[in-house]
Amino acid sequence: MKGLILSLAIGTLSVAGVRAKSYTVTSPDGKIAVSVDVAKQVRYSVDYCGSQLLSDGTVALAVGDRILGEKPSVASVSRKSVSEKIKPVVAYKFSEIVNDYNQLLIKFRGNYSIEWRVFDDGFAYRFITDIKGDINVVDETFDIALPEGYLLHGQQSGGFKTAYEESYVHMSPADWNASGDKKTLLPLLVDAGNGIKVLVSESSLSDYPAMFLNPGDASDRLCAVFPKVPIKFDEGGDRSVKIVEEADYIAHTSGRRSFPWRYFVITSDDRQIIENNMTARLADPSRIADTSWIKPGTTTWEWWNGAVPYGTDVDFVAGCNTPTYKYFIDFASKYGVDYVLLDEGWAASTRNPFIPNDNLDLEELIAYGKEKNVGVILWLTWLTVENNFDLFKKYADMGVSGVKIDFMDRSDQWMVDFYERVAGEAAKNKLFVDFHGSFKPAGLEYKYPNVLSYEGVRGMEQMRGCTPENSVYLPFMRNAVGPMDYTPGAILSYQPETYRCERPNSGSIGTRAYQMALFVIFETGLQMLADNPTLYYANEDVARFMAGVPVMTDQTKALEAKVGEYAIVAKRKGDKWYIGGMTDNDKEWRDFEVKLDFLGDGEYTLTSYEDGVNAPRQAMHYVKNTRKVTKDDTVKIRMARNGGYAAVIE
Repeated sequence: MKGLILSLAIGTLSVAGVRAKSYTVTSPDGKIAVSVDVAKQVRYSVDYCGSQLLSDGTVALAVGDRILGEKPSVASVSRKSVSEKIKPVVAYKFSEIVNDYNQLLIKFRGNYSIEWRVFDDGFAYRFITDIKGDINVVDETFDIALPEGYLLHGQQSGGFKTAYEESYVHMSPADWNASGDKKTLLPLLVDAGNGIKVLVSESSLSDYPAMFLNPGDASDRLCAVFPKVPIKFDEGGDRSVKIVEEADYIAHTSGRRSFPWRYFVITSDDRQIIENNMTARLADPSRIADTSWIKPGTTTWEWWNGAVPYGTDVDFVAGCNTPTYKYFIDFASKYGVDYVLLDEGWAASTRNPFIPNDNLDLEELIAYGKEKNVGVILWLTWLTVENNFDLFKKYADMGVSGVKIDFMDRSDQWMVDFYERVAGEAAKNKLFVDFHGSFKPAGLEYKYPNVLSYEGVRGMEQMRGCTPENSVYLPFMRNAVGPMDYTPGAILSYQPETYRCERPNSGSIGTRAYQMALFVIFETGLQMLADNPTLYYANEDVARFMAGVPVMTDQTKALEAKVGEYAIVAKRKGDKWYIGGMTDNDKEWRDFEVKLDFLGDGEYTLTSYEDGVNAPRQAMHYVKNTRKVTKDDTVKIRMARNGGYAAVIE
């Protein structure tokens, strides 16, 4: 790699008459070196494998009438090396995470510090302040100058109000500069050329707004922008409020605190992006002393299929009523599904979280679920939760297992605080939380591991708007930063040119094998089976596989991966391995040969679900194969366009 691959810059720094101090910290394996220069500003550059990757980065934090990082004066410098193992409560990728890094901590006069950590697969930095009392953070500087030839993958919205469900856009410098006032959401993936990828996101987000990016005033730049603190609202409905007045700062917070980590995953191997767990390594430790009650798992979901089972055993009028949910509970019990979700429609009014509709006996359903070893989850709007914060205790007393909270659609400081207040109150009452209409994960799921999942993704509820061409980016971007509620499980599968589905006969774009593979590839603490029990009963093998893939994983191994084209991932739980593969619409067929050298000794049985010969036209065509394998074997995987591959090895 020659020359500048990716640069970070803010203006031009003149150091005439200033004695600069330089400090360097490297990754444990020596491949990444971060050099920090302190003169009139705090700046840094990054070398990767001996060549410059990032240069002229500037970090600054505007607090009140001061800018921390301008005219800095070093008080002390300390270093340390850390090698530890983290055992997350909810093991999304690994039951044990290796956390090795070298750290540089620079303390400045003026009661602030900047901490740098460099890992084998990237680096991170954050501000730490030790200022008495509360402070107003006016702004934070994060400004990236992009070189010629880069390609930017990200989501864009027209403003700070967003559910993080936009399709990915893929921008050249010209496209980016023309995007105007659009906000680009994190995570951001930059293809820096020569096979190098840089994934940008944040962790330990608490009492602070989420970061967005836009082009700024100069060309070819990514500049951080943050939503201001809202100080006056107008409640205009039962799902959202209108912000009518904002402060002139982005956060009002304690002066003694650590700020969110800004992190960069750096790799020349796309597989490493899938395997990365940078968010977890930088997250705050669990605040919940006893986590034994937290039970990740699978759940049914009636909204996507219209709550209309129609099998020969259905002798009731279907809908959001007691007989229908008992039918879902019976299905869940038979297939080992842990929960049933009662989505929008279970309550008489979305504004009242305590009164079910006239056709539903909630206490009877909860009791029936307990008999069948199936828990109940209740859907709520965030505004209803905010106006009825006592619901957590009342639900716990009733025997509810968890809540799905929807339509936040913001990530300013107030809303980030709302997430944490919800997580804490739910934890007190031993309830788990699934956030919908939400921003991406940024560490709260480790601080409060009862937060099992977030939406913040263009998932299958978008029907025809959810395509493999977009979803194949998810293992490298959205799901690469944390758990994701995509809601897979469709039985009716179509190629895009033949898609004609609507609720209650919902379907998905992508082959049957593709849909099965998503249960392996996509990580979440609460995996939904989105389709109708009637269709699952009619497709026994498929349903058993989907329901049987564990959400907690001991080990994750990306076998083949290319951003935006394909991903093949193996996951281990105990002695069983699961393989999932997905691909885009670009080629009629893609062929791979995958070694099974990750297996232990002895002979295993591999059961696979593969795209049938007609899958490029008839997406529901799949074949099931069974064979004996050992760690010395190689498996041939063939995936059709918008196709997939799913297997279990035991």
